[in-house]
Amino acid sequence: MRRILVIANETADGPALREQLVERATRGPVQVFVVCPALNSRLRHWLSDEDGARIRAEQRLRASLAALAREGIDADGVVGDADPVVALADGLRMFRAGEVIVSTHPPGRSNWLERDVVQRARAISPVPVTHVVADETRAGTSTLAPILAAR
Repeated sequence: MRRILVIANETADGPALREQLVERATRGPVQVFVVCPALNSRLRHWLSDEDGARIRAEQRLRASLAALAREGIDADGVVGDADPVVALADGLRMFRAGEVIVSTHPPGRSNWLERDVVQRARAISPVPVTHVVADETRAGTSTLAPILAAR
């Protein structure tokens, strides 16, 4: 069974990520563990006001797990640390993954790409890291399509 750890924020329930997971499931059974970081503003983090961030992350996580369940994919997950690389490290301790997928918005819109999260994830991960990028240009909507780069 392939064990896949997913780190995703706003793209957690998007079609690009879901398509990648469905494609992997067509090659054999998969078990997915989704970590949605509880992203917060620096001010709110400094003030220890994390309730809203955790609630939003929990909503994204539930939407992602529901979408994967509709596709017949066995998935579970947690709300993670605000830093996606720390969330990844925590996820790797909780779930013995054979692959990591980091899902982001496209360049220019992704704070994670500006912070070099994908490369930092590859630096700490003992397993291959695949990067799925949302493509918002298709049909002028926020439809997503993957752009992949694996370790």
